[in-house]
Amino acid sequence: MSLSRRGVLAAGGAMGALAATVAGTGSASAAPGRGRGRVRTGFDRLAADGYRLLRGQKVGVVTNPTGITADVRHIVDVMHPDERVNLTAVFGPEHGFRGTAQAGGSEGRYDDPATGLPVYDTYLKSGRDLADVFTASGVDTVVFDIQDAGARFYTYIWTLYDCMEAAALAGKRLVVLDRPNPVTGRAALGPVLDPAFATFVGRREIAQAHGMTVAELALFFNAEFLHENPVRLEVVTMSGWRRSDFFDDTGLPWVPPSPNMPTPETALVYSGTCLFEGTNLSEGRGTTRPFELLGAEGIDHRWAAAANALGLPGVAFREAYFAPTFSKFQGKTVGGVQVHVQDREVFDPVRTGIALLVTAKQTWSGFAWRPDDWIDKLTGNTRVRTMIDAGADTDAVVRAWQRDLSAFRAKRRRYLRYGG
Repeated sequence: MSLSRRGVLAAGGAMGALAATVAGTGSASAAPGRGRGRVRTGFDRLAADGYRLLRGQKVGVVTNPTGITADVRHIVDVMHPDERVNLTAVFGPEHGFRGTAQAGGSEGRYDDPATGLPVYDTYLKSGRDLADVFTASGVDTVVFDIQDAGARFYTYIWTLYDCMEAAALAGKRLVVLDRPNPVTGRAALGPVLDPAFATFVGRREIAQAHGMTVAELALFFNAEFLHENPVRLEVVTMSGWRRSDFFDDTGLPWVPPSPNMPTPETALVYSGTCLFEGTNLSEGRGTTRPFELLGAEGIDHRWAAAANALGLPGVAFREAYFAPTFSKFQGKTVGGVQVHVQDREVFDPVRTGIALLVTAKQTWSGFAWRPDDWIDKLTGNTRVRTMIDAGADTDAVVRAWQRDLSAFRAKRRRYLRYGG
């Protein structure tokens, strides 16, 4: 099978045979009726084609517990006994391949008890260090298959970026198996990263809510940021996914991509309320509703009232009290709000996150940013913090990033692979 450097597996042309093997589907932009099983992931399409894209290669997979089939088998457990693919290694990101580590942790180097495969740790490795891991593993092709949450600061997309850069350095090919953006791919929202604030929660200049799938991001990264030394990249698109689809439209099973992303509803608010990691308020870690519950000692009903008074579209705020079992305010009862998304079609998570920061500062005298200015890493600039400190309202803060966001949206359009 002959493929270009940035070949996209989709119906038509040289890839027609692959699309034809997926019963009941058409091109990735097709819009069949809604219903369970409508969406086929990149892995589903790869496997249906007999892994032809990986034939004759020693393969290593970058994945975590979200790398599953529609019948909830892990792709590593599916590929390992299959003679049509030579799977020789696994690479684990933050939280680990099997998902045993909490935020900011990984599983280290070990042999997987279920398959006997060597598992290499990629967390916090990049550049030549990660290239050396790929070289030591002996693989020819690195496959990436991880469910994203749609936010710039969700680190798996930067694991992807680091793997692309490292694979190019090591002379390896990289194949991205696509999965849905769980909060749709309709629009990019929020501030675009200033490269002066690049960290593992934002390596490069994309919007806070990027509105892309991992395969689309891979194409974007390769052309826009890695063009001086691009990786030999292939992406396997989904079939049946539309840009307007939320995760529960897909018929696919949800596996928490990290311990504090338990449901698709968490992902819906995450690109906005994760900003509270940059404050002295709890972002709900240690509760059953992380990123939906926000609060601190001393906060009362006035915050929810102020947030509701803004009349933000598609969302309401309930006065709430909770006691986190870990993280900030562990074991203490705190007051705050619960975010209730009532109409997800019009809900804007980033505007909502900004509005909550503004009203929290207005109604609680104890409000403070984290001393390390982590908020600047999350927003990708100093502007959000300094404008809120200066008393700017939500609309003023949101207006401040519109020019950069418009430029990103225009650039992003070239790499979108799905309609609807």
